[in-house]
Amino acid sequence: MEDKNIIAIEIGSSKVKGAIGTYSPSGVLTVQAVEEEQLLDWVRYGAVSNVEEVAALTNRIIRKIENRVAPRKVDTIYVAMGGRSFCSVPREVQRELADEMEITESIIERLIKDAAVSQYPDREMLAVIPREFIVDKTRVEHPKGTVGRNIRMSANLITCRPQTKRNLDRLFTEKLKLRIGGYEVRQIALGDMVLSSDEKRLGCMLVDFGAETTTVSIYKHGHLQYLATLPMGSRNITRDITKLNYLEEQAEELKRTMGNASGTPNAQPAMGGIDYSAVNNFVSHRCGEIIANIKEQIKLAGLTPADLPAGIVIVGRGALLTGFNERLATVTTMKIRTGSISNPNLRIADSRISPADAADVLAVLFQAARHGAEECLSTPQTEQITEKPVDEKVVEVEEIKPVVTVETETRRPKKPSWLERMKTAVANAMTETDDDDESDLKDDE
Repeated sequence: MEDKNIIAIEIGSSKVKGAIGTYSPSGVLTVQAVEEEQLLDWVRYGAVSNVEEVAALTNRIIRKIENRVAPRKVDTIYVAMGGRSFCSVPREVQRELADEMEITESIIERLIKDAAVSQYPDREMLAVIPREFIVDKTRVEHPKGTVGRNIRMSANLITCRPQTKRNLDRLFTEKLKLRIGGYEVRQIALGDMVLSSDEKRLGCMLVDFGAETTTVSIYKHGHLQYLATLPMGSRNITRDITKLNYLEEQAEELKRTMGNASGTPNAQPAMGGIDYSAVNNFVSHRCGEIIANIKEQIKLAGLTPADLPAGIVIVGRGALLTGFNERLATVTTMKIRTGSISNPNLRIADSRISPADAADVLAVLFQAARHGAEECLSTPQTEQITEKPVDEKVVEVEEIKPVVTVETETRRPKKPSWLERMKTAVANAMTETDDDDESDLKDDE
């Protein structure tokens, strides 16, 4: 087996990111490069709304990656899925066995296949995530190898609006002429990357605080129990501040430098007529709304903060806002930490790559590699002119004698010499004299 080059693309609400890595047969992914392009309003709440514009930006990322690996070309990519319409739908399936027998991998695969049969025609089913197995009325974390006559599986179906996936298909296959090797749910990939197995077993909540969406996933007993996407993020705070007659770029800068989610304004000198109290009112009130909705997801999952002793793990650039994490911990009465990538099988070859900023696309890249991603690069075939083999049979060739062309020279009459001309003149004179004498004799007669 050889190393495989794998490429992942993640389209968020504020950026398009692309990453390329080399996956070895030993299971180690070495990230070679991460490229990104800023977005405007062509992606809303994590879903592509303008296919043409996003395709142009994505194409620039593909070209940058190809410049690094020339002369090879990108022909396959793995795509991150996320956005406003993503959520989990509970589903239960069970099988009665003919007799008491060992639960095998094929039985579990059959349960997952049964659960994947869509009961929601208006939803696109992306993944089946088991959350609980019960064998003969006993809950087991790992059913393979147990013995029983009945097995029941509770699962979460990860779904989204069909339009979300259709737009991505148009973008990559129709506009960019690339093959989609597979889709990876970004929130699931992040959970596998930044959460430890102990946190998943004890119970924890992963919060991805993005630009226009906040995705919450809750784990317990080692499995995903709940997933929901809130249509609000850090850009909502920025747009609130624009109501104070600031451009969005200025509002973003004020939010990052002056805003405090706790409600206590940062001490700032009165400069340029900026009302820092008014700015911070928008920041604190919107943060309070987002935090209240995050806390509500615990109740909707049928749990309490006490059921999640491992606390909250938060990722996303929105979590960099001053005071946000502290206020989230206070409101939920849960401990909180910032998620980071610390997988020993993920290595970064370029020191300029920030794992915190690129956590989402790196998680998707690693997830695709683990799921058996194919080689994403191809070498262009160069046209070679090959001579046809010459038949080595001996051919007798008749000797051809050269044709000699003899030119016939047209000879000019030779000029008489001076002596010949004198002889001719004398002869002519004598002939004329004889003629005259004969004429005189005739006249005398």
